[in-house]
Order: sequence, then structure tokens, then C-alpha cells
Amino acid sequence: MTRMPADGSCAAQTAPLSATRLRSALAGQDSPSGRGGFWSDVRVLAETGSTNEAALALARAGAPEGLVIAAETQTAGRGRQGRSWVSIPGASLTFSVLLRPVSVPQAALGWVPLLAGVAVATALRAATGSDARLKWPNDVLIHDAKLAGILAEQTRDAVVVGIGINVLGGKDDLPVPTATSLELHGAGGIDRTELLAGILREVERWYRLWRGTRAGDPDACGLRPEYLRLSATVGQPVVVQLPGGQSLAGTAADVDGAGRLLVHPDGGDPVPVSAGDVIHVR
Repeated sequence: MTRMPADGSCAAQTAPLSATRLRSALAGQDSPSGRGGFWSDVRVLAETGSTNEAALALARAGAPEGLVIAAETQTAGRGRQGRSWVSIPGASLTFSVLLRPVSVPQAALGWVPLLAGVAVATALRAATGSDARLKWPNDVLIHDAKLAGILAEQTRDAVVVGIGINVLGGKDDLPVPTATSLELHGAGGIDRTELLAGILREVERWYRLWRGTRAGDPDACGLRPEYLRLSATVGQPVVVQLPGGQSLAGTAADVDGAGRLLVHPDGGDPVPVSAGDVIHVR
């Protein structure tokens, strides 16, 4: 996220998101249903409280998968564990997608945010040449600084995935010293519409592959090997701050078939972690 300056302005802005261009860029993709592209309902809003909340409401009302809601400004956006995500108009790329992986068992749905991370990192690498990497479970990093966050929320058989990417922002604009932006890496002028289209193509590609396997097997579709290739966490000494105030120190050894991080404490057996904040120990 980016911090709102005192006067509510932003030093620079990118071109506005274009729903027309976005729909056109995605329309050519094939759909098994024969009814056009996978992303069948693409909406760009000037302002909303939270793209995830808007998508969740539509999911509960029966909206099919393939919905995309992007917003120039979020006034009540949020990240994991209730953290806020405030976006300055034109300075970020904030959007949510609606998926309904009904063929995938509940135990495998932990791979949804990891799949989204692979899609975001892959698209960013292609569009900017950056060394985008993944911090388990929901961050995209460049040079160990947080560029993007991912939040997956489930309602019945639907999963809404929200993604926020810092496009503009100098050191003084970002909320914490560990955050970064595309601007700080020479890509602040990127076309956000093209970037969003690229991310959505990658989400669709990996989602189709993963959903098409038996029981959402991340190895059979190549998702887990690709995640491990892009991971900045696996192989690193870490401290995981667990729910309830406990912590776990050790080496991040792997990510298992359920999307859990396997942490190997010194002198102990690997511990599967399904939720927690990871600190990379340098």
C-alpha cells in the first residue's frame, strides 16, 4: 500500500485504468464453455470501499467465476489479519477476482493465494524485467522488499482473491521501510491496464491447469515446482509468528501439497504451518 500525503495528493500518477482496453485484451482467450473469455465480467470502479468486499457480495448473490473488480481508489481495503490497505488514485493496482474451484477439495484450497502469487510474479517479471519473488504465504517481493500483497477469502464454494500492487511511491510515500514500489525499480510509468491484463492471463492459465488436475494436485500441473522456483522463503532461516502469539524458528524447508509452509526447527521434525507471519532472518 502507499501512504496518503498530508494534502491528499500524489506526486505522480499513471494513466487511468481502461475497462474497454482490458476487456478487449482478454476477449480473445478461449473458454471451454464456448461463450467467450474466462474473464466474463470485468468492472473498473473509480472508488470503492474494498474490491474484495464488493466481489464477495456478488459471489454470495450467485455471480459466476470470471468476475474482475478493479478500483482506482479503495477507502476500506484490507490485507491479512485485518490490516488496512489504502490506495491513492493512480498510484496502485488494486483488484479482486472471483473463482469457483468446485472440483477442488477444501484441503487443497490453500494453493489459491499461492497460485495468485505465481501469476503476479510471472507477469511482473515479463512486464518489468524485475526479479519478483514470493514470500509465503501472500507477499510479492523485489529485493526483499514488499511490492504486492494477496488476500484470499472464501464464501461457500467461491474464493475471492484480492491483489494490491504498489506502482508509484518513493521511500517517503510507502508505509514501512520494508515496502517498495515499481517506481523505485524504474517501472513507475508502466501501463497498469496492460499489467492487469497480463496478471489475469497468468491467473487463468495456472487456475485452469490446477483445477484440471485430479484433486487440485499442485505437482501434477507444475504449480508447486514453479512456486518453489520463485520462492524467497523456502531454504531461508525464518521466524514464523503464529496465531495466538506463539512463534516458530527454523529453516523454511518446503511447501507441501496443501500449501502449508514446512518449517524445520533445529533438532526437530518439520512443522507444517497453515497461517502466520513469516520473518526472513538474515
